[in-house]
Amino acid sequence: MAKSILITGCSSGIGYDAAHGMRAAGWRVFASCRSQADCDRLSAEGFEAPRIDYTDPETIASGLNDVLTATGGTLDAVFNNGGYATPGAVEDLPREALRLNFETNVFGVHDLTTRVIPVMRAQGYGRIVQHSSVLGLITLPFRGSYNATKFGLEGLTDTLRVEMGRDTNIKIITMNTGPVTSDIRKNSIPHFERWIDWKSSARRAQYEKGLQKRLYQDNGPDAFELPPSAVTKKLLHACTHRNPKPRYYVTTPTYAMGLLRRILPTRALDWVLRRA
Repeated sequence: MAKSILITGCSSGIGYDAAHGMRAAGWRVFASCRSQADCDRLSAEGFEAPRIDYTDPETIASGLNDVLTATGGTLDAVFNNGGYATPGAVEDLPREALRLNFETNVFGVHDLTTRVIPVMRAQGYGRIVQHSSVLGLITLPFRGSYNATKFGLEGLTDTLRVEMGRDTNIKIITMNTGPVTSDIRKNSIPHFERWIDWKSSARRAQYEKGLQKRLYQDNGPDAFELPPSAVTKKLLHACTHRNPKPRYYVTTPTYAMGLLRRILPTRALDWVLRRA
């Protein structure tokens, strides 16, 4: 029988490519999305597409139950890919905006992960791949909310990897991606417009000169940007190799920032990041 994988956040970008790539590699793919309309679109493409919204525990439970019903109670791998960003300076970030970002990027991922672990314990194996970011290794200005969620996910994932490595055959894997072609920037605009009162900010000039141009102007791909297939390639290795790496870097900036974090003192790294 084909091995099975549940992938979240499959409406576009990395998740969409991963769903197609893993299916092409012979996997049975459950391609989940937050909205039912996106699930219906993927169903029309031949995928089994349960609805999972990380902010809604009922959909996490029901979506996973749909998967397990279809497979007879087993699941070989899960790729926690869903997430979003709320751009803005930390001092302008309301508490509720930060809380909601954590609900999706950390708490929802944690909820699904802890529901999957008993399934993998019972079958004696499994792969849990958490989609972090280069921003789980270092921080960049005006990305405080996203930085914080990815650092939170890193902490949970690192701890889980150590715990699971003691007495289980469940492999816990982190995927640190840098600039990859996706809709994350476009999808962050509604969150920015909802939560950030940039016109009243002490950093209004910085918003006008920097962040707003990045959000609203199409300046083409970022430097060193790779297609989503670069992530799918690493995901396939993480899910199939007998001894997968605990952490996979994707894109040159991720490798570079991972190195700088290890070798530079804090002040020097801050100097680099302020100019990034």
